[in-house]
Amino acid sequence: MRNSSDSIAEGLSSNDHVRKDDVTVIIPTLNEEKSIGEVIKELKSCGYRNILVINGYSEDRTVEIARNCGAEVIYQVGHGKAAAIKTGLERIKTPFALIMDGDGTYDPRDIERLLKTAVRERCDEVIGYRKDRENIPLLHRLGNRIISTLLSLLLGRRIKDPCSGMYLLRRDAVKDLEVTATGFDVEVEVASQVACFGRVAEIPISYRKRTGESKLKTWRTGFRILLTAVKVAWLYNPVLLFSSIASLFGLIGIIILLWQLYTRYLYGAEAWSWGWAWLGLVFLIVGVQAFTVAIISLLLRRMERRIINLHRRR
Repeated sequence: MRNSSDSIAEGLSSNDHVRKDDVTVIIPTLNEEKSIGEVIKELKSCGYRNILVINGYSEDRTVEIARNCGAEVIYQVGHGKAAAIKTGLERIKTPFALIMDGDGTYDPRDIERLLKTAVRERCDEVIGYRKDRENIPLLHRLGNRIISTLLSLLLGRRIKDPCSGMYLLRRDAVKDLEVTATGFDVEVEVASQVACFGRVAEIPISYRKRTGESKLKTWRTGFRILLTAVKVAWLYNPVLLFSSIASLFGLIGIIILLWQLYTRYLYGAEAWSWGWAWLGLVFLIVGVQAFTVAIISLLLRRMERRIINLHRRR
């Protein structure tokens, strides 16, 4: 039996036509009075009528302006961007949800290409890869590159822009997401979870200069995103994580032990250091233990996939 997401994809992809009413645009906002009106007007001019503004208890005229422009406004449950996105995903009824920031940096004309990619390739998430990198501060660009590299290694697949603020989600694929992030690291957590069990694609989109002040704390947010990437790898891809630990500790242990054996062979027992030898042995044991955990994780993950596939067939 086919699942509901396959039926939706076939219905939407007939005649290569994507209905814009099949997507709800979710806009998390906090004090965005300078840009939210223009963002909503651009969305409406592009034909998107399902606009849901999730307000994080703004102290300016964000709510008033959004409602005057014809958008539905609700207050988020909890605090932080992650809470806003989670609140929005719980409210949508359309097959797709499009998350985008309300600071004017993203162009609504790119949404249609994300929709077509999701339908054509049957993706659970389509991330907008920001091609206009000059509008991203240099430090943010560097941090995004580090996070992208780490996440790609941990998940075993390339994700170039996991921190992008515009991405499309298939409702059926993300209804059971376990969002534990509280801030700007939510994009990394969502992409990681979807990538573990579904299909993620990226397409280039434009990225404009933001209107108003940025709320992103560079160093603190970057550190939290890195921790989120490691946490997600621990939960959803422990095989690669423990394999990396095993390789690192095992290699260090072997190098230390070989160095001690070589020293003893050249200079005799007097040059032998029991301290270094024990350290090398400890590293080697930790590496072997991590490798054992990786094998067990691999077996459990294969069993999990079999159970999931069996459930989907039913």
